[in-house]
Amino acid sequence: MRRYMLVVKATPEFEAGTFPDEALEAEAAKYLSEVEQAGALVACDRLKPSSQGQRVHYKAGRFTVTDGPFAETKELVAGYCMIRAASLEAAVAWARRMPFRSGDVDVRPLFELSDFPVDPAEQPGGWREKEAEMQAAAPPARKPGTTRYMGLLKADRSTEAGIMPDEKMLAAMGAFIEEGTKAGVILSGEGLQPSSQSARVSFSGTKRLVIDGPFAETKELVAGYAILQFTTPAEALDWTKRFVQVDAPGRLNAECECELRPIVD
Repeated sequence: MRRYMLVVKATPEFEAGTFPDEALEAEAAKYLSEVEQAGALVACDRLKPSSQGQRVHYKAGRFTVTDGPFAETKELVAGYCMIRAASLEAAVAWARRMPFRSGDVDVRPLFELSDFPVDPAEQPGGWREKEAEMQAAAPPARKPGTTRYMGLLKADRSTEAGIMPDEKMLAAMGAFIEEGTKAGVILSGEGLQPSSQSARVSFSGTKRLVIDGPFAETKELVAGYAILQFTTPAEALDWTKRFVQVDAPGRLNAECECELRPIVD
C-alpha cells in the first residue's frame, strides 16, 4: 500500500468563498465515510480561498511576499484527501467516485522512505533514521487558539524531473522539520512524486475523464506540503520564510516558493 494525495483544484465558486450546497455536502460526507470504512482514509481538509493566502518566494538572500488572491484559479488548490491505495489505478478509482460536478482532481503519490536511494555517505543516526522515527511517532497535539495552515511547496523543472535532494539537503531539511515538530508547529508533511507518476481526473457532470501525467503547468504544481499550526499570521509567515530559506539551496537556481493557506476547521 502507498499513500496518495487527491489534490482538489479550485473553481471560481470556491475562490468566491461559496460553500457547496446541502445536497453536495451530504454526498461528500457519504463518500468520506465509505473511504474511511474501507480503511483507506488518512486525512482530508478544505482550504480557505487564496484571497486569505500568501506566497513566499526566496532567492539570492531576498524574500518576496505576495498576498492573495492569485489569478490562475484552475491551478490553485481547494483541498485534499489523503488515502492509502494498492496502486495508482486504485487511487484513481477513489478519485473518480468523488461527488463533484465540475473541476479537476490530481492523484499524486507521496514519496516514501523506500523511494530514496541509499547514499554511501549516509551515517547511522542520519536523516533516514530520524525521518523514520518522526513518521512512527504520534503527531503533535492541536494547540488551543491556533489556526491550521497548509504550506504548499511549488514544483520546478528539477522536482518534475524526479531529481532527488542530496544528503546535505536532506539533513538540513530534516533538522528543520525536527525543530518544527518539537515546537508543535509542524503537524505533518511529505514530498509528492513528479506529475509524470500521477493522473488527473476531470469532472463534468456525471462524466469522468482520466488524464495521465506529466502535466505542463510546472510552476503551479505542488512538490510537497506541510500541515502547520500557528497562533498568529505573523508566526505563520516567519516559519514559512525560514522554510524557503532552508529549502532553496537544494532547488533549481537556488530559489524556492511556498504558498501558505489557512485550513477550514
